[in-house]
Amino acid sequence: MRLSNESVAHPAAGSGWHLTVAMARTADSSERQMLGWNVPAEHMEIVHPHWRQFEAVSIYWHLGLAMVYIFLMFSSLIGNGLVAYAFFTCKSLRTPSNILIVNQVGMDLMMFVNIPWFVVNSVSGYFVGWETGCDIYGFFGSVGGMGSSMNNAIIAFDRYRTIAFPIDGRMSGKQTTALALFAWLWAMPFSIIPWVRVLGSKYVTEGFLTSCSFDFLTEGDETRFFMATIFTWAYFIPVSLITVFYSKLYGKVREHSAMLAAQAKKMNMKSLQSNADAEKESAEIKIAKIAFTIFFMFIVGWTPYAVVALTGAFGDRSLLTPVVTMIPAITCKAVSCIDPWIYALNHPRFRAEIERIVPCLKGNPKKPRVDSTSDGKSVATEATGDNS
Repeated sequence: MRLSNESVAHPAAGSGWHLTVAMARTADSSERQMLGWNVPAEHMEIVHPHWRQFEAVSIYWHLGLAMVYIFLMFSSLIGNGLVAYAFFTCKSLRTPSNILIVNQVGMDLMMFVNIPWFVVNSVSGYFVGWETGCDIYGFFGSVGGMGSSMNNAIIAFDRYRTIAFPIDGRMSGKQTTALALFAWLWAMPFSIIPWVRVLGSKYVTEGFLTSCSFDFLTEGDETRFFMATIFTWAYFIPVSLITVFYSKLYGKVREHSAMLAAQAKKMNMKSLQSNADAEKESAEIKIAKIAFTIFFMFIVGWTPYAVVALTGAFGDRSLLTPVVTMIPAITCKAVSCIDPWIYALNHPRFRAEIERIVPCLKGNPKKPRVDSTSDGKSVATEATGDNS
């Protein structure tokens, strides 16, 4: 069965029509269409010519990715939902440091918004919403990604101050709230610029043409300048800050441990720390390790996208096949779904509260919440080290 481009120039029968035609195309391997075959001429602006040189992918690729994204969608919804619910319903969890954790949940949920949309696009075989939809999709993904990068840097700063300067280094609730808002503001400029088509930038479809991101393929100095700037803003600066803070934190912890060991040796004591102090410091270090794990996941999730974008702007574009460019889309979404489970499974107080909310996660009867002023303060201090 031959399916000409003219026969699909004006799709009007909805996503079911596209799915039927795409499956028919898959059945006739001798008459393959090229990517963008089902995009009307008036919407071809969102499809870069680079993608039109590749054969349209099989409907089974689309459906396979849709199944992966459905799994990620439920993982993100349940994980982020539990962490947010625990924070807002448990008084002892509402500490300054944990404001940054729930802020990360907000960033992850920005990424979550695009997941069901991607599933619909995959089943439809084209990007639902065309130019307007592409702008909205790209905006949510951009805010979630860039906001997450800066929020991770702020978390690293908070861990450094809390552990390195335990007496006067802790931030207040107002300070962490201000920094949490700053993370959102940090993400806005380079999320809005492509939407309003400034500096030659715009949101366009990528890979299988079922997701949207920055245009990193258009030739010209404007595109290269924009990609270099956004790479510096959204990736290099936050990663550099995180590296500095964790390096300084590691140095402070080693210096402090060496000083205590030397003093204890002079006094013929095993340790100068009381059990309570040791447990408190251990909890702080554990939370710092959780924060570092989140940072590591950010690197794993967003480095592939940075490599693809820079290759498109400055490198050999022939390396960017549809399959290759879909890898960053998956890794970014996967990280936003994994983040809350790292908090839930490793953060002492979040884990305890989530086990109370969902007893089957531990297998024990539901525990009564400890939220009195004295006991709640004690538990929060022991688990998170937050005295404010």
